Amino acid sequence: MKKMKKGQTMVEYILIISLIAIALIGTFTLLKDKIQSKAEDAAEQIEDAGDN
Repeated sequence: MKKMKKGQTMVEYILIISLIAIALIGTFTLLKDKIQSKAEDAAEQIEDAGDN
């Protein structure tokens, strides 16, 4: 009985982790343009600061 419950718990953890991973992938996909824009702005500011 304990082995069955332990296996069930592991499956539940795997499902939860999978759902979190899918949510993160979806979020990064939706925000990738904004993230890229912010990264480019930061790189440009660093480059400009180095020119002074």
